[in-house]
Amino acid sequence: MEMKKRINLELRNRAPEKVTELVLDNCRSSNGEIEGLNDSFKELQFLSMANVELTSLAKLPTLSKLRKLELSDNVISGGLEVLAERCPNLTYLNLSGNKIKDLGTVEALQNLKNLKSLDLFNCEITNLEDYRDSIFELLQQITYLDGFDQEDNEAPDSEDDDDEGDEDDDDDENEAGPPGEYEEDDDEDDGASDLGEGEEEEEVGLSYLMKEEIQVKFVNAAKCRRQREAPGVRGEKRKREPEDEGEEEED
Repeated sequence: MEMKKRINLELRNRAPEKVTELVLDNCRSSNGEIEGLNDSFKELQFLSMANVELTSLAKLPTLSKLRKLELSDNVISGGLEVLAERCPNLTYLNLSGNKIKDLGTVEALQNLKNLKSLDLFNCEITNLEDYRDSIFELLQQITYLDGFDQEDNEAPDSEDDDDEGDEDDDDDENEAGPPGEYEEDDDEDDGASDLGEGEEEEEVGLSYLMKEEIQVKFVNAAKCRRQREAPGVRGEKRKREPEDEGEEEED
């Protein structure tokens, strides 16, 4: 009862004619339907009803603009001809984890002329010999079966599209403003930095260190260190000299 109340509340709080995406995963259907899901969702383009214990699609409402339908992990075994009648513009259909066993059941999808991607993963039909070849031959309009085309190329993912969009944004940022100004600022910053900031110096390449000017600097630095050490050594000798002179006088 609590589950059904939650479903009704979710559907009732929206204006059906304005909804384009609806996710009802893990809800519970009653006699093959979800109460509140009806023909009034005229603009619906994406519907997900995964794991709602659907046994058939007989009570699926007419959703003429629906393009993507998720029906994974239900107990549907047939009656797929309903999809062409009520959702004629489907391009993506996920029936993975259902009770579909034979090619005759899938044949009803031939009338979905716009269908490009079909998922039957974890259905018994996938155990048939030459399963993939048979499905591609039967449904010649599809491009992807279980996420791959006939040549085993993976279907593009929506996340990849988002990444490409991010790359475009980065390119726009790099193109903004004259690059010369930023290069001058970088040179000034490098000149102002001192040796205490070692993180950037650790990234200096070997070719840079092998330059003649850099080698000279290293040699000069080494000489300075030896000069600083030398007075200390001479000082120790000075402390011992009077003692040595005293010993000679006693002798």
